[in-house]
Amino acid sequence: MAAPMLEVKDLHAWYGESHVLHGVTFDVREGEVVTLLGRNGAGRTSTLRAILGLTGSRKGSIRVKGTEVIGLPTHRIAQLGIGYCPEERAIFSSLSAEENLMLPPTLAEGGMSVEQIYTMFPNLRERANSQGTRLSGGEQQMLAVARILRTGARLLLLDEISEGLAPVIVAKLAEMVRTLRMQGYTVVMVEQNFRFAAPLADRFYVMEHGRVLQEFTQAQLPANLERLHEYLGV
Repeated sequence: MAAPMLEVKDLHAWYGESHVLHGVTFDVREGEVVTLLGRNGAGRTSTLRAILGLTGSRKGSIRVKGTEVIGLPTHRIAQLGIGYCPEERAIFSSLSAEENLMLPPTLAEGGMSVEQIYTMFPNLRERANSQGTRLSGGEQQMLAVARILRTGARLLLLDEISEGLAPVIVAKLAEMVRTLRMQGYTVVMVEQNFRFAAPLADRFYVMEHGRVLQEFTQAQLPANLERLHEYLGV
C-alpha cells in the first residue's frame, strides 16, 4: 500500500470567528486521486484552503509526506510540493497565456516543460500569445491547472475545475486527471459535478457541515449511489 502523501486529522478551521471545519479527518496515499464530495457550504473548499494555511486560525494535524505543517506559513507548505488550483482560477489578465504559464516559481525538479504542457493542452499552444482576458473559460481553466504542473508539485489540490465548462472541455480535463494519475501525481479534487468525479477517483469522502460523514472506494460506489444522491441532492 502506497505511503500517505497527505494526512489530515481532527482539523478545525475558522474564518474570523466563524468555525467552518469541525474535526475533518482523511488521508490521501501517494498516486491516488481522491474527491471531496458535498453540497455547497459543506466545507470542501475550506479544507483545501486550510491545508495550505489560507483560512484564519486552524488546529489539528496536517502532514505532508510525513512533515507536520499545521504551524507553517503558506509559502513553506507550498514548497513541500503542493500545487493549488483555486476555483477563481486567478489568471493575470494583462499577461499572455504563455507569460501566465512561465510565472510560477519552481518548487521541485520534474515540473512539466512548456512543450509537455502544450502537448497536453493544444488549445494553449494556439492561444499562447493571447491575453488572459481573451481566453475562454475553458482555456483559463486549462491554464490555471497547467501553471501548477510547471512548478514540480506532485500533490495537486483542484477546486471545482469542471464548473461551468462545456462538455468537450470537461472531457479534456478528465483525460488530464487520468494522465496525471498514470504519471504518479497525487490529486485531491473538490467537485460538485459528480458525473465528472465519479469515474476518476480512487476514493471519495462525503462532507457536510464541516465534517467528513463517509468514505468509500471506487469499487464501493455502486452500492452507495442512493445514499450519495441523498447527501448531494443529485
